[in-house]
Amino acid sequence: MPSGHRQRDVEQQRPLLDGEDGDPEAAAAERSSRGAAERRLWFIPDCCGVACALITWSLVFFADFVVTFVMLLPSRSFWYAVVNGVAFNSLALLALAAHLRTMLTDPGAVPKGNATKQHLESLQLKPGEVVYKCPKCCSIKPERAHHCRSELQFM
Repeated sequence: MPSGHRQRDVEQQRPLLDGEDGDPEAAAAERSSRGAAERRLWFIPDCCGVACALITWSLVFFADFVVTFVMLLPSRSFWYAVVNGVAFNSLALLALAAHLRTMLTDPGAVPKGNATKQHLESLQLKPGEVVYKCPKCCSIKPERAHHCRSELQFM
């Protein structure tokens, strides 16, 4: 996914813990009151992603056609065709369901500007624990995550 799409999504999200008055509890209550569909549904309609999804689904349907009509129906054993047909179609359906769920699930993102004093205090860091902050976008860099190319500061 191009970084421009991802950056726009992160910038459009509301701050993670800062409510309008800076109260983390109020912000958490506001997030929990949002509709479940807003948290679950995620789809970025870029041309390359949609084309790749269509190609993937077409290949699965073509494989299903070939297995069912070319290999199993002409077979001499009825039970062989039924058992293998049910197994293959079940696995194909599960693969398509997993692909669809992956396409429509929010991957999660660190919101810009979450390195505020209130947020850092709410993390309840242990003594000696290091937190990295990006001076460019004022965000906390999670462990084992990539970030923008600017130098990171210790917090």
